Amino acid sequence: MLIEVKVPQLSESVSEATLVTWHKKEGQAVSRDENLIDIETDKVVLELPAPADGVLVKIIKGDGETVGSGDLIAQIDTEAKAAAGATKAAEPAPEVTPPAASKPASGGAASPAARKILDEKGVSADDVKGSGRGGRVTKGDAVAAGKAAPAAAAAPAIEVSGDRPEERVPMTRLRARIAERLLQSKNENAILTTFNEVNMGPVMALRAEYKDKFEKVHGVRLGFMGFFVKAAVAALKKFPILNASVDGNDIVYHGYFDIGIAVGGPRGLVVPILRDADQMSIADIEKKIAEYGQKAKDGKISLEELTGGTFSISNGGVFGSMLSTPIINPPQSAILGIHATKDRPVVENGQIVIRPINYLAMSYDHRIIDGREAVLGLVTMKEALEDPARLLLDV
Repeated sequence: MLIEVKVPQLSESVSEATLVTWHKKEGQAVSRDENLIDIETDKVVLELPAPADGVLVKIIKGDGETVGSGDLIAQIDTEAKAAAGATKAAEPAPEVTPPAASKPASGGAASPAARKILDEKGVSADDVKGSGRGGRVTKGDAVAAGKAAPAAAAAPAIEVSGDRPEERVPMTRLRARIAERLLQSKNENAILTTFNEVNMGPVMALRAEYKDKFEKVHGVRLGFMGFFVKAAVAALKKFPILNASVDGNDIVYHGYFDIGIAVGGPRGLVVPILRDADQMSIADIEKKIAEYGQKAKDGKISLEELTGGTFSISNGGVFGSMLSTPIINPPQSAILGIHATKDRPVVENGQIVIRPINYLAMSYDHRIIDGREAVLGLVTMKEALEDPARLLLDV
């Protein structure tokens, strides 16, 4: 019996996708729910599992082709055997034959996380000996192979002119979409950024006192993002325009607080959403952010988790950034940028003292947000962080 393999239904905002890498060749046996191919949209990379056990008898669309929702890309014969399927290898048209880079490792298939690392390092899975079950190449195998691989292995696209080599690599669909969205934000919003500094001493003292007990009780590390999210929600409640968006000539005030958290992944920046962040505890926030961080590394964030959002937070401090002017994530109207906390001299009561200072930056759409609301909103965040009891008492 022939089973059709089709592209799953994409979200309303995603009209097409790109087939990245087939993990099986024609004539090979497949198991139900085994990942057949990675599909990249402009928001996320999806894995398409096999709908049934059988043999992949025909690949209709190959690596790099553009597809839409419901497109037929392959066929699986549930009654065939791999050995019989292999005799049909000469029948498929050559244009749909997967390239050598997509072949599974000689010792076994590579895990999705391992495959992404090998792709980035320009290392073929065929050259890596897997230590996993059945010879499967694990993430650790890929990292080790990437460290040992010579730089020349990743240079097929280098153009040499004299002694000044250049490498030309096409943007991924996700990277191209990020570029498009950033330009859209710059062109359509009247972006202005306001700054303030916050003494992180009180939050750091609270964290130092309770971090061990917090981790024991909740099973997650007590970081700083939970405090920043709670401080942002306090400001959005006080100044609802910061949580609003523009729709044509209308201003849409959102009666909920869905906070986007910018997370870097191997394929680019993604902004998963903390739904109803005002109803989440700091432990809930820390758990969700940790989950999103791991999903971003593995390329497993879903479209639903990236859809929506009324306000965003970007943490350049994890990379050592001192100051930045974050770009608004459309259709939102404001974004908070947080940075590295460093000991700096400040004046308190006429005396110069050293305090752990973090510079906050909030970019906002000046079309609907006036300087007063933006500045006072940032001051509200500053006051909440410098007196964390405000976050618990909601004052």
